[in-house]
Amino acid sequence: MSQASDMDSVLIFTKTAGFEHESIPKGSKAMKTLLETNGFHVVVSDNDSLFNREFQEKFDILVFLNTTGDILNEFQQEVMREFVESGGGFVGIHAATDTEYEWEWYGEFIGTYFKDHPEIQQATIDVVAPDHPTTAMLPSRWERTDEWYNFAPELPDKFEILCVLDESTYEGGTHENAHPFTWCRDVKQGRMWYTAGGHTVENYQEEKFMLHLLAGIQYAGKITSR
Repeated sequence: MSQASDMDSVLIFTKTAGFEHESIPKGSKAMKTLLETNGFHVVVSDNDSLFNREFQEKFDILVFLNTTGDILNEFQQEVMREFVESGGGFVGIHAATDTEYEWEWYGEFIGTYFKDHPEIQQATIDVVAPDHPTTAMLPSRWERTDEWYNFAPELPDKFEILCVLDESTYEGGTHENAHPFTWCRDVKQGRMWYTAGGHTVENYQEEKFMLHLLAGIQYAGKITSR
């Protein structure tokens, strides 16, 4: 994978207006270290005032790291929408689907929302798009421990599903069809990528998961292409 240029700047946004994950401080620190090692400039913040008229000049990629609830006002929502649709990259991690339930654009953008989850346990993820740059580092059957989200409504066909959960390998899955875990799509000139992993502190110490996140950020920022 190519490294970022000097101009590639990432905002890891961690604001919560609902449940606050204990993994946010160590997860954001681990991500910042990994991204800086790979040539990015990184800002970690929960300050929504960053979503202002200078946002597009300051950032190339926006990461929602375990955000929850209603975190942006109407002006800030418009800043984000314009950022993505004019070419910005977006990465959603885990509770990014537990965010902005009342914002119609975001619901269509992220594809679906968190519904519920069983207890944390080990499960197996099937990589269904092994040639995608964000899954190339993963085994075809990826065993790991996390909090496994069920989603509603079903993810629309316009999204490319990259990984699915094998519900036979754990208790509590509720998707009768393929259970999406990682997905992406282009949004006008921009690009989004989401992974449902990342609940626990330990997740951000997993080499494969962290490389998966790095690749997702590179892909969303069009540093890698398909």
